[in-house]
Formats: sequence, C-alpha cells, structure tokens
Amino acid sequence: MAAGIYCARYMLSTVLIGDVLGGQVSKANIVENYPGFASIKASELIDRFTSHLSRYNIPIINDRVDNAVRKDNGDLELTTRKGYKIRSSALIIATGAKDKELGVPGEKEFVGRGVSYCSTCDAAFFYGANNVVVVGGGDTAFESAYLLTQYAKKVTLVHRRSEFRAQPILVQRVRETGKVEFVLNAVVKEIYGDEKVKGIIVQNVVTGEITNIPAEGVFINIGYEPENELAKKLGVNLDEKGYIVVSPYMETNIDGVFAAGDVTNLWVNFKQIITSAAQGAIAAYSAYRYIMNKKKDK
Repeated sequence: MAAGIYCARYMLSTVLIGDVLGGQVSKANIVENYPGFASIKASELIDRFTSHLSRYNIPIINDRVDNAVRKDNGDLELTTRKGYKIRSSALIIATGAKDKELGVPGEKEFVGRGVSYCSTCDAAFFYGANNVVVVGGGDTAFESAYLLTQYAKKVTLVHRRSEFRAQPILVQRVRETGKVEFVLNAVVKEIYGDEKVKGIIVQNVVTGEITNIPAEGVFINIGYEPENELAKKLGVNLDEKGYIVVSPYMETNIDGVFAAGDVTNLWVNFKQIITSAAQGAIAAYSAYRYIMNKKKDK
C-alpha cells in the first residue's frame, strides 16, 4: 500500500492488485512499533492505510497476478487469476510471505480442527481450553502466546532452541502472565487427535527424550516463506531461500520490475511494517524514475 501511495504522488497511473490487503499485518492483533501509534489494533491500522490510499482514487482489484509477459514495446502485460489483462510500464512485486509449515504428521489433517497459523483469527475458539500449544520463538510466536493467555487456561510454547529471536519486551510480557510453560530445545514430531487435535509429540534435540503434550490447539508460528511464484515466472533472481534479490533501490534483474516488503532479500531477519513501507516508497520512486527515463528515450 505504501508503494501505491507513493506511485500516486508521482502522478503515475496506478492499480493495486492483491487478495489480502495488509499482508501479514492482517494476522496481527495489536501493533505497538509503528511510529505515531503507541498501540493500535492491526485491523484499524490497515483501515487507516486503506483510507489514505483511497484519497488518491487508486483502483484496488481483489485478485492475484498469475503471469506477466513482456510486449514488443517493452511494457508488461499482466494476467490475473480472474482473467483480467492489464498493460503496465512497470511492476512492483510486493507479494509478501506465507506461513511456514512444520511438515509433520497430523499438521495438514487438523488444519481448521485445532491447527492454526493465525492467533488473531482463531484464538477466541479456544476460550476455556486447558492447554494450547504455540510453536516458534520469534515475535509472532510470542504475540500469539500472549493473546492466547486471554482465552486458554494454559499456553505451552515449544521452541527448538534455548534462546528466542523475539523482542525482549515481548518475551517479558509473556513470562509475566504466569500462564505460559516453555518447552525448549524441542521439536514437534507429530500432531495427533481424532475429530479435533488432542495433543502433540515432541522430541528434545539434546537428550532425544520423547514427550507427549496434551493440547486442544496448536498454533504454528515458525516464520515465513516468500510468495515468489510470480517472480519465478518472470525470471527474477532469487536468493537461496527464495527471496527476491534487489538493489538498494528495490530493482530486480528485470528491467521495469521492482520488489518491496517481505518478499525481498533485504533484512530477512527483521521484517517489520515500517521496513516494508520504506521499501514500498523506494520501489515507487524507482518505478517513477524508470518510466520517466523510458519517456526520454522515445
């Protein structure tokens, strides 16, 4: 959305195409680290972004770009899943990232029946639960654990290491609830149940000990993978983890194709709303500069 706002301010004819406005922010509960807002609901922050965007009358298409081909005049022709075809002088890929899966038995089988990747979406379903498991050690895992303490009687946080990647203030907040048990140096081997989740099997990575943890829910927050399908189709260079390789100006190896946000290889271990917004602004500037240079060359 930041890219869209800046493109509009450069007086570029702009269209925003996406199936989830707000990306990973839409899965958050409270945002406390965006300048100007000491604490704001993520949904409200997205509404404010959208309202800002609407001031520029930018069309927002609830769809996804499925492919893009270069035409003889150098423009890109985008094709969406719904069949729209759109000509564009430049493209900013801001497709974000998707939740990583554990890849263990029972995970896919119990999605929607106790397994979730979004505490904001599903925490309320576990009101009164005896125990809910959160898997992960980063910011999202701790935000999930904290939110779930408001619904479940107990939360168990399982992490494969003994130290956390989460911001210390989030770790402190979770510890202070007194409702979270930490199972460290452990990996999930299986999620089991019948009609719904009944628990997980974990293994200690140091001792090899196997433990059964009864639970009514499992929230998997182990990080993200870049949504790079479109980039692959375009031949955009990716790093070893699948993130789009960009220059400091958000340029890719393809002329007229830029990238911003969680899908890029910049600050992979520090993906924040503010860094994504900054990249969006830079990508818009680079797209503007690219289009202006093309006009000069004609």
